[in-house]
Amino acid sequence: MERPFRFEVHHEDASSAARWATFHTPRGPVEMPAFMPVGTLGTVKGVTLDHLRQTGSQMVLSNTYHLALRPGEDVVADLGGLHPMMGWDGPMLTDSGGFQIFSLAAMTKITEEQATFRSHIDGSLVTLSPERAVAIQEKLGSDVAMVLDQVVALPNEPAVVREAMERSLRWAQRCQQAARRTDQALFGIVQGGLDATLRVDCAERLASLDFAGYAIGGLSVGEEPREMYRIVEATTPVLPRDRPRYLMGVGRPVDLLEAIARGVDLFDCVMPTRNGRNALAFTDRGPIRVRNQVYQRDRRPLEADCPCPACRHSLGYLRHLFMAKEMLGPILLSIHNVTYYQRLLARARKAICEDRFAQFVSERQASWSKGNACEG
Repeated sequence: MERPFRFEVHHEDASSAARWATFHTPRGPVEMPAFMPVGTLGTVKGVTLDHLRQTGSQMVLSNTYHLALRPGEDVVADLGGLHPMMGWDGPMLTDSGGFQIFSLAAMTKITEEQATFRSHIDGSLVTLSPERAVAIQEKLGSDVAMVLDQVVALPNEPAVVREAMERSLRWAQRCQQAARRTDQALFGIVQGGLDATLRVDCAERLASLDFAGYAIGGLSVGEEPREMYRIVEATTPVLPRDRPRYLMGVGRPVDLLEAIARGVDLFDCVMPTRNGRNALAFTDRGPIRVRNQVYQRDRRPLEADCPCPACRHSLGYLRHLFMAKEMLGPILLSIHNVTYYQRLLARARKAICEDRFAQFVSERQASWSKGNACEG
């Protein structure tokens, strides 16, 4: 019988660790490297499902902690699960809530057993243990579930980083023991801060547990990009070649390409939609701040070759929407930015297949740098 989840590496770039692969799931294949738009509460903010599909998105992410608070995992289950509730029929990944342990640190108490939060909605007590994180995700019905981990701010004291890494490993084992669904893949998460030795140790120990995929977590939390790249480069060679590698919460277009060059397959980040809502558009000539006065009478589209609905309009019109506080402006730029990320990764996959990924990265960086200088 064929496994419900299968990962195939088709080609590895001759000049880097970049690889073109397919992650087969019960709800369809995901061509990698891939970017997941973030739909924290079961919706990618400002983007309808039809538009989301048109961006080229293959897989989306939702969040366990937020959905458990509102509307509650039992409500989601009664509505048929997360896929029917939101109407998305493609693959979906749910984060475990580990990042909220970090982001809500002032309201969080962590013990070996669990994390205890104050809800950001009403202040009520919320507990999240490895077992509960798995149980919630099984009720949500995502295709990929993440283990519960402990994220700490960077840089940090070595003892704090090591303790969080060791606890994350113990919690990963508890998640694995609690998992019951055979139609849901469970991914482990590598922790260890900016200590490459700790990262390698964690990756090796997680690999021995035979997860369906492996994430690199706890980055993009305050460290310099070059430090993130250094840790990714140290970690990916230790992870199993025949499993997806997922860099959580990253990031800028340049970060995606740098991580792909180091062997990463999967990404998620709020940047495309969050920036879109705030009038910043990603393009091949760098980010464009649409509110700038210089675009008031600009008849050009954001990008002439982009098929998204925003690029059917002029920059001048898009600027007008934001200045007039019309809701269409944030919607159009959110759709454009997700489309840009998906087009970028489609071109990255093609460059890997043609053994010219390093050249592709150099071309993109040169174009972004030139555009940034003009915009500034």
